[in-house]
Parts: sequence; C-alpha cells; structure tokens
Amino acid sequence: MGSDKQSVGFLETLKMERVRTIFTPAYPYPHEHSRHAIIAVVIGCLFFISSDNIHTLVEKLDNNIKWWSMYGCLLGFFYFFSSPFIGKTIKPSYSNFSRWYIAWILVAAVYHLPSFQSMGVDMRMNLSMFLTIFVSSILFLIVFHIIFYGLWYIGLVSRVAGKRPEISTILQNCAVLSIACCVFYSHCGNRAILRERPLERKNSNWFAFWKKQERNTWLAKFLRMNELKDQVCSSWFAPVGSASDYPLLSKWVIYGELACNGSCVGSSDGISPIYSLWATFIGLYIANYVVERSTGWALTHPVSVKEYEKFKKKQMKPDFLDMVPWYSGTSADLFKTVFDLLVSVTVFLGRFDMRMMQAAMSKVQDGGEQGDLLYDHLSEKDEMWFDFMADTGDGGNSSYTVARLLAQPSIRLTRGDSVVTLPRGNLLLIGGDLAYPNPSAFTYERRFFRPFEDALEPPLWYKPEHVAVNKPEVPCGVSELKQYDGPQCFVIPGNHDWFDGLNTFMRYICHKSWLGGWFMPQKKSYFALQLPKRWWVFGLDLALLGDIDVYQFKFFLEVVKNKIALGNILKFRKKNWQFDFIGGIIYFILVFSMFPQCKLDHILQERSFSGHLRSFIGTVWSAFIYMLEHSYVSLAGALLLLIVAITFVPPKVSRKKRVIIGVLHVSAHLASALILMLLLELGVETCVRHKLLATSGYHTLYQWYRTVESEHFPDPTGLRARIEQWTHGLYPACIKYLMSAFDIPEVMAVTRSNLCKNGIDSLSRAGAYVYYASVFLYFWVFSTPVVSLVFGSYLYICINWLHIHFDEAFSSLRIANYKAFTRFHIKSDGDLEVFTLAVDKVPKEWKLDPDWEVESKEPRQFSHLNKFPSKWSAAATHQDPLHTVKIVDQFVIQRTDKSDIGSSNGPVNQ
Repeated sequence: MGSDKQSVGFLETLKMERVRTIFTPAYPYPHEHSRHAIIAVVIGCLFFISSDNIHTLVEKLDNNIKWWSMYGCLLGFFYFFSSPFIGKTIKPSYSNFSRWYIAWILVAAVYHLPSFQSMGVDMRMNLSMFLTIFVSSILFLIVFHIIFYGLWYIGLVSRVAGKRPEISTILQNCAVLSIACCVFYSHCGNRAILRERPLERKNSNWFAFWKKQERNTWLAKFLRMNELKDQVCSSWFAPVGSASDYPLLSKWVIYGELACNGSCVGSSDGISPIYSLWATFIGLYIANYVVERSTGWALTHPVSVKEYEKFKKKQMKPDFLDMVPWYSGTSADLFKTVFDLLVSVTVFLGRFDMRMMQAAMSKVQDGGEQGDLLYDHLSEKDEMWFDFMADTGDGGNSSYTVARLLAQPSIRLTRGDSVVTLPRGNLLLIGGDLAYPNPSAFTYERRFFRPFEDALEPPLWYKPEHVAVNKPEVPCGVSELKQYDGPQCFVIPGNHDWFDGLNTFMRYICHKSWLGGWFMPQKKSYFALQLPKRWWVFGLDLALLGDIDVYQFKFFLEVVKNKIALGNILKFRKKNWQFDFIGGIIYFILVFSMFPQCKLDHILQERSFSGHLRSFIGTVWSAFIYMLEHSYVSLAGALLLLIVAITFVPPKVSRKKRVIIGVLHVSAHLASALILMLLLELGVETCVRHKLLATSGYHTLYQWYRTVESEHFPDPTGLRARIEQWTHGLYPACIKYLMSAFDIPEVMAVTRSNLCKNGIDSLSRAGAYVYYASVFLYFWVFSTPVVSLVFGSYLYICINWLHIHFDEAFSSLRIANYKAFTRFHIKSDGDLEVFTLAVDKVPKEWKLDPDWEVESKEPRQFSHLNKFPSKWSAAATHQDPLHTVKIVDQFVIQRTDKSDIGSSNGPVNQ
C-alpha cells in the first residue's frame, strides 16, 4: 500500500498530463529534415560547381559585348525586381510567390544564353530532368499522403496524423529533391557502377582522410577537385546494386548506363544512381513524416515545464497590423476605400448627411437642447491634465507606442538639469481618422481598439459586443458622470471615418462606452467640452467638405455666446512593393500594341555605340508615333493615365500648372515603357538571330529530353511505356506541356517569328493570349522597378521644387517612427501649460511585460488604478517608449483675464 501511495504521489509531482501536453504538440512540428536537406543540397552545388574551371566560362564566352550587355541587363532587372524581398519577410504569400516566379522566369531565360556548358552545367538537361522528377515526386507523395490519411481515418495511426500536410511543404521538399538529383547528374552522370569493385578499395576511399600516412595524399587530391569529384561520384554515391538483387521490383526501377570504357555491349541491370538518390530522399521524407505524425514526437530535445513556460512567454507577441500600403495594387481595402469615397461624396453628402440625422434625433432646434452635445462635468476642477493625439489608426506598433505612454499613471522626463513628472490626463482627445484605409469593423477593432485595449484594459465586466443605448453608462457605484474620476475619452471623426457615411464611427464610438480603459460618454460626432478656468474644447465634425453644417454652427454659436523626401526615389518600391501590380499593368497597356517589333535590323547592324544609340532613340520615337496613329488600346491607356496624373496634382496649384505637371509625369512613364519594350524585343531578336531561340517549335525542350532520356536512361523492361499506357497518355502529356509552359522564351520567340512572317491575322485568339501572356511575364519584371523609380522621382521633385505632394510622399514611405502627442495642463491660476512629447524610434518587437502580468492577477475593478497598466513592453528595454520619450516643445498660454477666474462671465479661452 505504501508503494502505491508513493507511486501516486510521484506521478502527481511530475504532473504527467502537463508533460504529455508539452511533448505532444497541438499540431505536428515542421519537418526538421527539410532544412538539413536544403543545406546539404546548397553545399553540394557549391562543391560540384567549384570542381570545374569556372574561368573557362569567360574564355569561351563570345567576345561580342552584346552577350555581356544582355547578361547584365537581365540579371540587373531581376535583382531590382527582387530587391525589396531580400533580407526580410514581406507578406509571406507574396514573398514566396516572388521567389518562385523569379526562379522560373530567370532560369527559363538564362539557359538560352551562351554558354553554361563551359561550367559543365547542361541547362537543358537540368531543367527537363528537374521538371520530370518534380512532377513525379509530387504525384508519389500525394498518393502517400492519401494512403496515410486513410490509415488515420480508420484509426490505425494516432490523432496527430489527422492534420493535413501543407501543399507548400510538399512542393518545397520535391523541389529540393529534384535539385539534388539534377546536381548529381550534371557532375556524375547516370553510370551504373559495377558491383565487382573490391570492397577494400571503397573502404580506403572512405577512410583515407583519417589515416595519417595518407592525409597529405588526400589533401593533394582535394586541391585537384576534378579527381576528388570522380571519387565522390564513383564511391560515395555508388548505387545500391542491380535489379537482379530485387526480383520483385526489377520492373519498377530505372536503369543506369554501363560503367565501361568505350562502347558497351548489351544493357545494364544496374540500378540508376539518380533513381537510388531519389528513392533515398523519398524514403527519408516518408520515414520522418510517419514518425512525427504517428507519435506526435517533435524529434527534438524535450524541455522541462519551467523552460517551456519561459519559452512560451518569450514567444508571446502582439499581432499588431503593419502600416497601410497606400500604393498597393492588390489591396481589397484600398479599392473599397475608393468606392466608399465616391459613394460618400455623391450620396451621403449630396443627399444625406449623418450630421443632420444626429441633429434630428437630438431634437436640436436653434441650438436649444444641448444635453447630448455639451459636457461640463470637468469644469469645476481646480486644475486638470488632458491629452490630444490624432491619426491613430495606421500601424499597430506606432499606435500602441503612443497609447502605452498615454496609459501610464505618470511620465518622468529629464528637461535640462531638472526632472519633470507629467501625470496621466483626465481626458483624452482623439482627432480624426481612427482607422485606415477605410472605416470597417475590422480596421476599427484591429487598428484602433486593439492597441488601446492592450495599453489600458477595459473593465472586467465590459463586453465588446455591448451596445450602449443610454449614454453615459457610468460604472456601478457611480451615480453621475461628474463623480467618475477615471480617464475619459472624446473623439472626432476625420475624412476616412466618413467614407461609409459615419456608420462605423457611430457604432463604435457613439454606441460604445469604453476605449480600452478610457470611458467614452460621447453621444454625437461633434461636441463641446467646458474645462476648468473657462477653457473650452470645440470638437467640430467637418465631414468630407471641410465645413461644418448649419446645426453645428448654431450650436457652437450658442455656446460661445454663453520623412526625408529623397527616400521616395530610393525606397518607394521597397516600402510599396504592392505597387507592382498597378505599375506592371499600366506599363504593359501603354506598349501593348507595339509588340512585336519586327524591323530592328538598323539597330543591330550599327557599328558604333553612338550609332546604336541614335537608331535606338529613333525607334522609340517611331513607336510613339505609331501609338498615336494606330494603337487604340495604348493611346486610350495613355490618355486615361494623363487624366489621372492631372487629377493627382493638388488642386491648390493652378489649372495650367496641373496640366503641365501631369503631361511631364506621363511623358516620363511613357518613355520608360517604350524603352523597356524595345530592350525586350532586342534581346529576343538577338537570340533568334544566333539560333538560341525559335529553332523548332513549342515543345523543343521535351523532344530533346526524350532523345537524351532514351540514350542515357535505358528502360529494358518498358516501364515508361507501361506508365504511359496506364495513364492513357496523361503522364507524358503533362510533362510535355509543363516543359513548354516553363520555356516561356521559346514560346514567345516562336510566336513572334510567326507574327513577323505572316502577320497578326495568322494568329488565333488563343495563340494571341499565349503570346501576350508570355511577353507580360517578362515585361512585368522589367517594368515594376522602373515605374516605382519614376513615380518616386516625381514625388521627390514635387516636394523639393514645387512644394506639393507632401502627404502623398510621406504616406508612401510608411514611416512608423517619429510619433508624438500633446499633453496639456490647466493650472490653478488659469494658465495653460503645453508639452509636446515625442518618440523618435518606435519598437517593432514586443514582449509580455512581467510587471503587468503580476499586477493583472490582483483583483481590481479599473485598470487605470494599476501601476503597470500596459500589457506589452519593448523586447529591447532601451527601446521602450517609456525610456525614449522626450519633450520636443514646451510653452505656456497665459490666461487672458485672471481677475475673473472665479466668475461665470468673461472671455472664453479656446
């Protein structure tokens, strides 16, 4: 019995359920072997490529400068296209798309240029083999996952296997596997090593490095990379045997070539090294997957409960939204913003105005009833602190930084030799534009409410879905608003809050009582606040017209009676990579009708650089004239762009200057698009003339691969023929059209040659779609960096010389830093002391504040009573806004008539 009790106590001490929770994750860990496989493949690529004489690439390359120029332009444009995504993660979905897109388009173009054969790299063989192995691997793994998922469904494997694998993980592993096989084949071939090779020789090759007497010899061989490469290929990666060793699987293996000097008689029964390598990787993937999914084990070292809790806290981070991409061409929010703006201007402010509805609901006639608009509960205080901030609803890091400062009970700052303590404001005034880019429930909750709730939590009883009917809904134990001594908040709407006719603002501000821990008694979109010492705050609602309505005018009348610009050139696309979608399409529309340029002999036949340049510029001018006279699509696109460019210029500029600025702006874009179009056509024409493109047809790569495949991959059992028969020709057809789709330059060149010979009428509608789509794939890469450069230069020039477009230029840079707010102090003598507080560097990484965590466990009704009210602190302590905030301005507005401070009449301070 004693032993039983002891065992039970031991189990309770270990908290086995907790340990089991740690060791069995809620979802399977990612495949650790995938990362190691990628590293191994990269090292293998560097090893094999360095084993050949790289300098022969330069020696064998044609001396004509055109190839160097073509390589330089191609690689340069591809670098600039991908530069915003280097070294950082920008929207993983788009970043992943850009990575695959660049690899596809660049490799498809480079393998047509001379001369990678000098490096021992047969690009055609590598590409065709990669695609074949890639598709085969995907199909094989999909079948495996279906079978494994079925085993889980009938209960033969554990519950952890129920989560479906991510298709991106399968694609990544298949890509790594295919690259490894291609690298091996490029440098080792497909020779079947004879099994009669003595085992002792293999062992001597394996362990020669570790024998002291042979170490110098091994080092000498290492310096002769070619010899070492042969040893690696013949010994380290020897195949697993011959097909006769596996009689049941002999018809399902790929055979290798005979390992003999000169011609070989007969066929080999040796298993292909490529097949062996592929099967090994597939086996590792399956074994890794089965172990992880069937046991739930992470294949990593277990951690203690204490370490796990510490790690969990370290990983806790806020899910703040990033700055709004104002120049994104793919953001649904921005398109919705444009639509809402049009509706608001033409409908809400043309026929219906929410301000009139508010006035009607309040029964305001001639400024009579002021109960919903005038708040005087703060007027009797002897002194008062209050804060003002505006434009809150952009980046979460910026909003939370300011909100964290606003929520602190006090802020201690050093001013010269003195220390200044600024208490938290009793009142928080927030200017307009609470959420960008449009006032939706999502943007209000995530961009506005979330940072403030994390900075100062709402009361425990508060429910976000609660709708306040009779405001102010003061907390329990407080009979009237005047008795509530916690921080309060009043908000005025901005133009972005009006994009939906003020609907969301009314629902989230006027019909809710709490912004985090700030109480909101406000009922309407405009208000008047009577503060101590006859100071007043007038919260005006200017809507989208920059003017107040007549009801506001009457009400306030009655109350009175009683970043940096240079960054746009260098950083515009880096900050606004979503602009790619708009820029690429705009440029393609401008030159759509100019493809193809068939008569380029006069440019290519010039013998001097100046002659090339003159002919090039003349061709660009001819293309522009052609657009004006014959190209309806491009001309319409240019005119539409001109209208948009003129409208984009701020209206404060005279009409004549707006037209001139718009014309110059569009001219720069049009000239750039025409130059890029001609560069692309010259590149294709050069390759066609040297028979690097358009040599046969659309399926050149596939036809070449089938010839090489039959020569170097013998198939005595007819495995490929059986697979083709069983799939009714679908499998080879899939490979055939996949290779054709991959080889975009060949498709483009073949169609272009047909067009130049037979005219546009000879091309079917489907053929036209294919041609223009293939052209667009490359033209998009060339144009997106240029359109961003031109547009960024336009903003730079406008700011520095024309002094316009300040808002557009700075919003494009999406600067999260340099945020500020103003703290006011109405002193007992009536003077108004003003402090402007600013943070230069906004933290990007946050962690759970341990002081907040301890204090939040204490039962307390209001969070503003806490000493540490904010949930997150900066991950780097020296970057926390509490330590970096500073006073950038301080001044005092003196009371105009101090003798009448105690009287009810006298001048009003505003």
